[in-house]
Amino acid sequence: MPTPHTADHPLPTTPAPPGTVSLRGLTKRFGAVTAVDDLTVDVLPGRVTGFLGPNGAGKTTTLRMLLGLVSSTSGSATISGLRYSQISDPLREVGAALEATSFHPGRSGLDHLRTYAPYAGADDARCHELLEQVGLQPAGRRRVGGYSLGMRQRLALATTLLGDPQVLLLDEPANGLDPEGIRWLRGFLRHLAAQGKTVLVSSHMLSEVQQSVDDVVIIARGRLVHSSSMAELGALAAPRVAVASPDADGLARLVADQGWHVSGVAPDGRTLEVDHVSTAQVGAAAFASGVELHTLADRTDSLEDLFLRLTQTTTGAAA
Repeated sequence: MPTPHTADHPLPTTPAPPGTVSLRGLTKRFGAVTAVDDLTVDVLPGRVTGFLGPNGAGKTTTLRMLLGLVSSTSGSATISGLRYSQISDPLREVGAALEATSFHPGRSGLDHLRTYAPYAGADDARCHELLEQVGLQPAGRRRVGGYSLGMRQRLALATTLLGDPQVLLLDEPANGLDPEGIRWLRGFLRHLAAQGKTVLVSSHMLSEVQQSVDDVVIIARGRLVHSSSMAELGALAAPRVAVASPDADGLARLVADQGWHVSGVAPDGRTLEVDHVSTAQVGAAAFASGVELHTLADRTDSLEDLFLRLTQTTTGAAA
């Protein structure tokens, strides 16, 4: 999983595996605006990592600093221990797709790949292979100007893969894809990670990537607010139950006897929200105690609710 570094998580003393994306105190200021604020985290190979945050949280700025397109104010951003400018053959080490609009509308999809192939050390067979992999082979000879946004996203992904890079940096790759395309993308990204590649995918919606990522790095206003495996993030969504009874006193005694934590109480005392219990637990305890229930409903936060709670206290000012 991605490794955050704070006072409780010191910097590792052993070298990171090849393909590791490392941010160390990464900061970027545009005048009085801090777009990225002391960001420190490792993104590991062999996993799909979601780089998440609201629009304007600093995700794209961070990716641009990784690629040397924007200079940092302080800190460092490295790939396999090197800044992008130090990598001897960058297109074979790093594939990046920051936007799906940088295409000549008069060229075909195949011609677009052929234009970039020499820089990545790829031959014509590789271009055809990638069109097939991303599902664009039937449209490969059509002009890109007639492509939908989803098709351009697929072409952008094919372009990043020309040099068979170890590291993939993808900015909102699901944008413009239909549900079938999103399902395809999930499987494709997992396939790449299974090959040992480092896959970093940005998104402003957890729901968009939660089924495809292994790890999450969440930022808000340029600051790291959470970093863990997807499973660990899900564990933070503590179960909560809404329970109502015509017998307010009996319900209060039941909750007290069980030692449950109440997070919400209606004015009449007949409806409670109880944390860290399931509907089955509450129902069984109420039955055993003879407390009549009129409402018993699961109110556990969804992962999207959790994501909003982690990020809602701040709003960003840079992409």
